[in-house]
Amino acid sequence: MTHARFAQCFLIAAAGLAAAAGPTLAAPDSSTPGRALTIYNQDFAVVRESVPMTLAGGVNHVTFSDITYHVEPDSVVLRDPDPNHNLKVLEQNYRADPITQERLLALFEGKTIDFQVTRGEHTEIVPGRIVRSGYVPHSPAQDSPFYYQPPGWVKSGAEQPLIEVGGKLQFSLPGIPLFPALTDDSILKPTLDWTLTSDRTGPVDAELDYVTSGLNWEAAYNVQSPAQGDTVDIVGWVTIDNQSGKSFENARIKLMAGDVNKIKPKIGEMNAYSVAGYARQTTNDQNVEEKAFDEYHLYTLNAPATLLDRETKQIEFVRASGVKAKTVYVYDGVKFDQNMNYGYQTFIQEQTYGTLTNKKVWVLREIANTDANHLGIPIPKGKVRFYRKDDDGSLQFTGEDTVDHTPKNETMRFMTGSALDLTGERRQTNFKVVNSGSGNSTADESFEIKVRNHKTTPVEIRVVEHLYRGANWTITDHSNTFLKTDSRTIEFRVPLVPEQEQTVTYTAHYTW
Repeated sequence: MTHARFAQCFLIAAAGLAAAAGPTLAAPDSSTPGRALTIYNQDFAVVRESVPMTLAGGVNHVTFSDITYHVEPDSVVLRDPDPNHNLKVLEQNYRADPITQERLLALFEGKTIDFQVTRGEHTEIVPGRIVRSGYVPHSPAQDSPFYYQPPGWVKSGAEQPLIEVGGKLQFSLPGIPLFPALTDDSILKPTLDWTLTSDRTGPVDAELDYVTSGLNWEAAYNVQSPAQGDTVDIVGWVTIDNQSGKSFENARIKLMAGDVNKIKPKIGEMNAYSVAGYARQTTNDQNVEEKAFDEYHLYTLNAPATLLDRETKQIEFVRASGVKAKTVYVYDGVKFDQNMNYGYQTFIQEQTYGTLTNKKVWVLREIANTDANHLGIPIPKGKVRFYRKDDDGSLQFTGEDTVDHTPKNETMRFMTGSALDLTGERRQTNFKVVNSGSGNSTADESFEIKVRNHKTTPVEIRVVEHLYRGANWTITDHSNTFLKTDSRTIEFRVPLVPEQEQTVTYTAHYTW
């Protein structure tokens, strides 16, 4: 078996730290081992940064700006790993309104500033009073179609600047705005301001942890079959998407697989992320270690990697050859009229209920996730694509399905489509209801199912029947041996040689 091969390719960026007068933040080393990411496949991550700072004994004010644009401020944990150092956060302020042209225009509303106007080769300075800036504070989530906008923000025209130039109003900027110098409290990107107390003076290598959205990963699998046979090769990829607004360089990357309970924001608080960026694929022999962690599974890239902002990175993490992917044909002939609304006493006695016919035979692939089948590893959920080689050796797409998180020693089943050369038909041949009252009512229903094989090879079709009229049933007559697969389902396994038709009949007896 060829086990998980995770390729090296993630990301992290140098931290930009600033400090107020007094304590200072050292420029972090881009190769520091304290930088780490744990990304969950539910569109969030836990970020851990090493934050070197020099503190004075007593109260300190520290500003840190190297955070993502989608940090959850109340998740922030700042601590000194040294248990002998008493470091406390007295107050934390999160500022998420970085300086932009629109923001500066808003700060100068009602005031006159200079605009640089170019006419041909001539440039001049024109004064203009900012009547309205066009800046409307809002979350990027407002770009989402699911975001509820207050009525005052909808089609209000508030996003249009209104400038007075020479005593006349215009709904556009007359030129490039020229602003005075920034004030000391201006921010260029989201920033955390801390008021700290320290019982010592000197350097501190603090640790910062926080939860952020904008980072996600998902798995995808390509299953390649030869021209004939069911032995396949499987290549698994992880796609990591960084839309957090921050790059990560030389980070230790971990991926958490499992359904972790995470409270989702209200619709009005949703973040919307740009899909801009670019994709890179990486594959090498850099192994990824997998281990159980709490109730989940954790995949760790052994070497530090870099994940740039707005980058999508694809990493090969599993490759297996000689895997048996059994092809299973299933005929589930029942079809219900979606326009009919039956009550319990109606459908149990209504003769036409469940008598519409589906003629398609489904194609399923079954893969045992075992050591004996050259797998035997926890499989993260994702999309599974199936390919088969044609006569000239080129791969042709034959269907896709999804897989949920699947532990070792479980069987995975995928529906890839319907078989063109296999057909079925199903019809009701008898129906009788006897209403005796006092809990002695009965119904007898008979069906005839025909399946046909127009392939050039023999097949087995699993004919699935649902005993949908009630929980109390017995099969009083049947033409073929059947399996009871659950409390209301039976299955006939019908072998067919090429161009053969077989007929399956049975009668179900219900009591209520």
